Amino acid sequence: MEQRHLGRTGLRVSRIGLGTLTWGRDTDEHDAADLLKTFWEAGGTLIDTADVYGDGEAEYLLGRLIEGLVPRRDLVISTKAGSVPDPDVRVDGSRGHLLAALDASLARLGTDYVDLWHIHAYDPFTPLEETLQALDMAVSSGRARYAGVSNFCGWQLAKAATWQLTAPGTRTRLAGTQLEYSLLQRGVEREVLPAALDLGIGLLPSSPLGRGVLTGKYRNATPPDSRGASEHLAPFVAPYLDDTAGRIVDAVATAADGLAVTPLQVALAWVRDRPGVAAPIVGARNAQQLTAALSVEALSLPDEICRALDDVSAPVHRYPDHDWSML
Repeated sequence: MEQRHLGRTGLRVSRIGLGTLTWGRDTDEHDAADLLKTFWEAGGTLIDTADVYGDGEAEYLLGRLIEGLVPRRDLVISTKAGSVPDPDVRVDGSRGHLLAALDASLARLGTDYVDLWHIHAYDPFTPLEETLQALDMAVSSGRARYAGVSNFCGWQLAKAATWQLTAPGTRTRLAGTQLEYSLLQRGVEREVLPAALDLGIGLLPSSPLGRGVLTGKYRNATPPDSRGASEHLAPFVAPYLDDTAGRIVDAVATAADGLAVTPLQVALAWVRDRPGVAAPIVGARNAQQLTAALSVEALSLPDEICRALDDVSAPVHRYPDHDWSML
């Protein structure tokens, strides 16, 4: 699998990443082992997780599989901290919480460092410089090799990245940012992606298949074994089952028919090759699904197909997202 630099850093990652959102909850150890081995054998390196996935079980499960199945040195492990299971708070970006969460993640993963550590979300009640200091301390102590943020909007990302760049050698440069990005969700193109491109930050798209909807599996009905039929994930899928999404899915299916490939391959290739994207994060239920996603490695979409998909899925950009002279 092709490797890409993450932003303006020396960290190289496979251009498809493996997500672990369901590990330890819907994905058991046997299936997780199959996924990890399939991914590694295909040349994949980037494994994405978080301390709250499965209430920590995702990290624990990944830690159990490292070394016994796949050498630690062959993986780029990315995890996150800051999200908390409290409906009244939800995010804790304090230095104390973040560093304690990192230590707990390392213990579950059974490793003394992570390759990439993200702040999971912006905390409006903690000074940003305090949150970012946790990243600096993690990197300077060797517990994290690179740092990033997740779910930061455009101004939050720009503020954080600029703060880090004002003291080179003392503060660690942000390597990556993770947000949802697909043909069904192009909101990052308004401000986040331009900021990331300007500041040299690599984008790691989550849900690149529109929460599974872009595979076409929901075009006629909801498969009983799908996330859309799952009690706790159905609300996650539901926003992408409207008429607007249906038109985009139909366009993806038409393009797939013309190229003699699958809708999954078309949708994933489109987001993988967008400017600023380093590696979409794919969350597969089993090794068969993952193999289907990894087959996109050999596919590059023709320019005319990309333009057609761009047009049918184009988000509405109004003032001030466009230059004022265009109004």
